[in-house]
Amino acid sequence: MQGGLRSFLSHGNVIKNAVLQRVRMVNPMMQSVASSRFESVTPARIEEHGFESTTIADILKDKGKGADGSWLWCTTDDTVYDAVKSMTQNNVGALVVVKPGEKKAIAGIITERDYLRKIIVQGRSSKSTKVGDIMTEENQLITVTPDTRVLQAMQLMTDKRIRHIPVIDAKGMIGMVSIGDVVRAVVREHRQEVERLNAFIQGGY
Repeated sequence: MQGGLRSFLSHGNVIKNAVLQRVRMVNPMMQSVASSRFESVTPARIEEHGFESTTIADILKDKGKGADGSWLWCTTDDTVYDAVKSMTQNNVGALVVVKPGEKKAIAGIITERDYLRKIIVQGRSSKSTKVGDIMTEENQLITVTPDTRVLQAMQLMTDKRIRHIPVIDAKGMIGMVSIGDVVRAVVREHRQEVERLNAFIQGGY
């Protein structure tokens, strides 16, 4: 999947370039006019519509109220067994870990990968091991803010080989997004951009 994401990122501008090439091929005599029109009009339109400007806040908004402020969590004192059980019941691959009695005080994150590598592979008992013993601690935690651009988040998650990332603002933890959330947002944004460019070619602007 990571290779697929890198390919998607590296070819993110191919769609736009292909459409621009189409503009030039439709009528070579109009190339200068089309180029001039695109350079003078399209940037403003793209700025207005927000190509590659979707943010993490937009993802949380699209996911609904359940994604903003009511993220799934466990404490450092919970057993790994209970944490994995919660992941399974809620069909998620990660839980934010907080300090006991302090829901806003993030201690780290526990993922399915932590369970596989630090419990299964090492032959440890999930029922006797505390989440705090195997979690990725706060000082190693990779986070984003609500203002982070979706493409930036995708690149970060791809480079760091992570699939879940907490969203933090000045007040603390406000949500969680997955690589699936990010990919869907990027695909939707590129699809909308193609539609705008097609409308531009057909005189829709």
